[in-house]
Amino acid sequence: MVSAWATTATVLDITGVEATEQQVAQAQAAIEVCSGRIWDDTERLRRRDLYWLGRAVAYQAAWAAGQPGLETRMDLTSQTQDGVSASLTADAIILAPMAARAINRCSWRKSRTIHVRSPFVDGRGIGVNPLLESTDDLQTWTPMPGAP
Repeated sequence: MVSAWATTATVLDITGVEATEQQVAQAQAAIEVCSGRIWDDTERLRRRDLYWLGRAVAYQAAWAAGQPGLETRMDLTSQTQDGVSASLTADAIILAPMAARAINRCSWRKSRTIHVRSPFVDGRGIGVNPLLESTDDLQTWTPMPGAP
């Protein structure tokens, strides 16, 4: 049994393409490289992420079966031959389109925005201005350390 996020049965169920254990292992290796996650860290991943990684491996295994010379290709962004030109995305030549979509649905691929409180957006300021005399009554008084 291959240590992968998908099995040969999963590949068949999802894609309708029969894949061998070796093809699933190769797809697993490609998805590990493209996703930045490895099989050994599976227990640290969320169930939702494991779902999408399993889909990515299945799509990659099915797609790679129809890609001769996949492991020996050069990395390029555009190609012109016989008057026909094509521009490709960064991983288009090595990663299945549906596998790329599945990887992009993983939690670590989403943007992470941090909301910083601002008096312009949130209304009143975060605290009182300690330098203004008018706010003295709003602040708690504590003696200075070391004072008698």
